[in-house]
Amino acid sequence: MKVINVSGKRKRAIARAVLREGKGNVRINNKSLDLINPKIARMRLKEPLILSGNVADNIDIDVNVYGGGMMGQSEAARLTIAKALILYDRKLEKTFLEYDRHLLVADVRRKETRKPNRHSKARAKRQKSYR
Repeated sequence: MKVINVSGKRKRAIARAVLREGKGNVRINNKSLDLINPKIARMRLKEPLILSGNVADNIDIDVNVYGGGMMGQSEAARLTIAKALILYDRKLEKTFLEYDRHLLVADVRRKETRKPNRHSKARAKRQKSYR
């Protein structure tokens, strides 16, 4: 079996996954998937593996994630795991799309930039004084 390389993004987080034949181990930044905290991030990362069924039992997935925050990193890693599984077995594509489109398509929303000459938040207006 050939090695599959995939990447994915979410906000500022970038994840790269390498899928190869193995025993069903999934590691995020050289850390086992079962050691990832908080639990909600771990559950999000397991979704594509659960949906794939027996396919994930005979492959190893190594994911390297950097940038962004904790949940952004978990979403980016989730996207790359799902993409790698699709390249490994095309039959999973329909299952993933029916469950959640964001398993295969990156979320393009980004932080809104601050406007010039305003020193507060992106959408905040200057306070107006009448007296």
